[in-house]
Amino acid sequence: MDEYMLIFRHEDGSKIASPEQMQIWMKQTMDWIGSIAAQNKFVSSNGLPHDDACVVWPKNQITNGPFGDIKETIGGYIIVQADSMEEAVAFAKGCPVLQGEGNSVEVRKIAKRH
Repeated sequence: MDEYMLIFRHEDGSKIASPEQMQIWMKQTMDWIGSIAAQNKFVSSNGLPHDDACVVWPKNQITNGPFGDIKETIGGYIIVQADSMEEAVAFAKGCPVLQGEGNSVEVRKIAKRH
């Protein structure tokens, strides 16, 4: 069984959901993660707040967040165990992030550690 990272991409990181909408999405997300965990396929997950971030460029240049001029942001990830890319994609299809306009979930196989 391999591990896959499901990366949550938000098309417009400047849009801020209401506290009520965030509560709904968090419940949906926890239920979704719970369904994966019930299959013993959950490894880990985390959110990635974009307001406390930076980008390091060549020649020691650093751009501090928040990045108001950047449209797409990475909001978080989940790592799952799956028997195939197809199974990992099936998990991704149920992700509540996909309810947001233009949002996506990128699925990447994680290289095995030696």
